[in-house]
Amino acid sequence: MRVERGVEFSTDRPVSEIVALGERAEAAGFDALFTSSHYNNRAPFVALAALAEATEEPFLGPAAANPYDTHPARLASQVATLQEQSDGRAVFGVGAGDRSTLKNLGIERERPLRRVLETVRVARRLWAGERVTHDGTFACDDAGLNYRVEEVPAYVGAQGPHMLRMAGKHADGVLVNASHPDDVAWARERIAEGEAERVRDDDVDVAVYASVSVSKDGEAARAAARPVAAFIAAGAPERVLKRHDIEKKRAKAVGKHIEAGEFSAAATAVSEAMLDAFCLAGTPEEIESGFDAILDSADGVVAAAPLGPDEAEAIELISTTLA
Repeated sequence: MRVERGVEFSTDRPVSEIVALGERAEAAGFDALFTSSHYNNRAPFVALAALAEATEEPFLGPAAANPYDTHPARLASQVATLQEQSDGRAVFGVGAGDRSTLKNLGIERERPLRRVLETVRVARRLWAGERVTHDGTFACDDAGLNYRVEEVPAYVGAQGPHMLRMAGKHADGVLVNASHPDDVAWARERIAEGEAERVRDDDVDVAVYASVSVSKDGEAARAAARPVAAFIAAGAPERVLKRHDIEKKRAKAVGKHIEAGEFSAAATAVSEAMLDAFCLAGTPEEIESGFDAILDSADGVVAAAPLGPDEAEAIELISTTLA
């Protein structure tokens, strides 16, 4: 499979609203529908099951489920159930998860690269009908599924150099967590380093998981993107901040607002440089230019939250710019 034109829906709203947006996205020509995956929002696999019933063609998956708050064997079973229910349209979007959110659950995100890789390997064995005993970053003893499905494509959500290389070597696809063409080009180089040692026969599919906010009113689109840009800036590695000439002190100040629950203040503290670095935000013409630059280094795009001040309208606008 290949993800060329995907869209992500945040699960911070009722499942009925997600389904309505998913139906609109399918009608607009998107080939993949993803849902965000955080314990404090609606359950992603419930939303994906509803999307499986309401749509016919798009691939469906979490972006990205993490193998910390759910045991990897159970996660493999949830994905396999989606594969069965959707008539073979499931995508296993898997990543290390958000460190701060996992801390809410008392979970330390230890050895994330190994955890994700082991999860993909064990899932593939379970889908093939094997009994699996594993002792690594997690354990299972003679685990197996009581049903069998075709292997589901595993797309690793990645941002750092080591996870990108691992995905290039082992995954079916990569969801590159970036929105700026410079970051995407850098990520593609790291993926290529992993591809040089690739253990699978096919090529890895590289899709950019970009935060997008679009509206005919460009200023409204940029305003809608500020809260998301705040969270991204607060967690951005220093090398990324340097790449975009963003002061570490400024990003740290945004992070302090977030830690204190001062989300409006965090959004206000986002600089124009942060907004340009961490989101594609503006008019359809501006977004189209950004997509073109990103696709110089990638095979496809997944438009992720916030999408814009009017999400239904944004789906139509994004579809047109990616046509």
